[in-house]
Amino acid sequence: MTWRLFRFFLFQLAGALLGRFLLRGGSPAQGAILGLLAASLLWVLIDLRRGARLLLWLKRGETAAPARVDGLWGEVADRIWRLVKARERKAADSEARLQEFLAAIQASPNGVILLDRNHRIEWCNETAAVHFGFDPKKDVMQHIGNLLRDPLFAGYLAGEDYLHEIVILGPRSTASRPVRLAVHLHRYGEGRKLLLSRDVTALEQAEAMRRDFVANVSHEIRTPLTVLTGFVETLQTLPLNAEERARYLNLMATQAGRMQTLVNDLLTLSRLEGSPPPGGKEWVSVHALLALCEQEGCALSALLTEQGEKKHDLQVGDAEEAEIAGSQAELLSAMSNLLNNAIRYTPAGGRIEVMWQRLPDGRAEFSVRDSGPGIAPEHIPRLTERFYRVDSSRSRETGGTGLGLAIVKHVAQRHGAELQIESQPGHGSRFSMVFPATRVRQFQP
Repeated sequence: MTWRLFRFFLFQLAGALLGRFLLRGGSPAQGAILGLLAASLLWVLIDLRRGARLLLWLKRGETAAPARVDGLWGEVADRIWRLVKARERKAADSEARLQEFLAAIQASPNGVILLDRNHRIEWCNETAAVHFGFDPKKDVMQHIGNLLRDPLFAGYLAGEDYLHEIVILGPRSTASRPVRLAVHLHRYGEGRKLLLSRDVTALEQAEAMRRDFVANVSHEIRTPLTVLTGFVETLQTLPLNAEERARYLNLMATQAGRMQTLVNDLLTLSRLEGSPPPGGKEWVSVHALLALCEQEGCALSALLTEQGEKKHDLQVGDAEEAEIAGSQAELLSAMSNLLNNAIRYTPAGGRIEVMWQRLPDGRAEFSVRDSGPGIAPEHIPRLTERFYRVDSSRSRETGGTGLGLAIVKHVAQRHGAELQIESQPGHGSRFSMVFPATRVRQFQP
């Protein structure tokens, strides 16, 4: 400012001296005054021109540096330009933080929808778009009630009680593949709402499986316990001869053995689910596994075959000195379960074939084929569920727990194998485990 005043006074002085010089014939004072007035007018015009250039720059809204303006207006323009650049940097930082925030919401496994005070969609992430079938671009500013027409959600939205979440069917839900969504609304800002959604289908299915599992275990244990309790009361209250006492004790031993088998199968499943998969460094002889399976199968066949009936025709193929990488205990459990199931469900005298063969692509297959009654197609997808039985009465009569194929499925998965089931009513069944080539080799002494 001081420099500007100094320049102004110099300009006035120059005007006064120029006026006196130009009016040498007149009064020197008049010449000086006229020079001062002319200098002042010229100063004002120059200053107005600078201000006009600054005003024109401001009206254009240009964010680039303005044209060079001297004097006070130049300083004003320079300060305005610095403020503009500072605001631009601040806006860029805010935009970057906003994009980072939106990217974080996009990465969320939960659906997020921002609603204005009129329940119109302002923004939603991709997860919410998948949950509700929205288009994140086309459905912006659409009323949420027009896109999500579930009656339960409509009542929840209108009720203004958002202290709890609700569970609704997803728009893409079908009878064969239900989709359950948990939806929760939260208020924020001035009348706006935040809608959060998450897919709880797997959780509800797991909870249903847990309830079924507990119910099945309770039922499986309750039945033999009831029998044991009845026999114990009979032995305690009735005078029995030695033959009757021996018969009751044999029945009690059978029920106790059934419970022991159930507990062992449950412990096997628990161990399979809670331990790391077996590595590929331990090699097990397939010939030894088949020999053990054959021994167990023959013993079970003799136990289930009544006096006078013909035993099962059990044929076990040669393993050709093959080896498989994995856990011997787990592999034996899976193979014997497949063989034992075939013996239990095949009538006495039926044929059962156990085979081990190398496939052309290097993989290997362990298979059990029986001549039993076969399985209807609608039952096959559910055979590996725990406690699922095609014929529950037949399974209990033969001592089955309903956990054998669940154990086989877990063992196959832990060894990278695939469990395959082929069956037709009246034509028997074929169960097989196909092992990858990396887990199979010829015997190496």
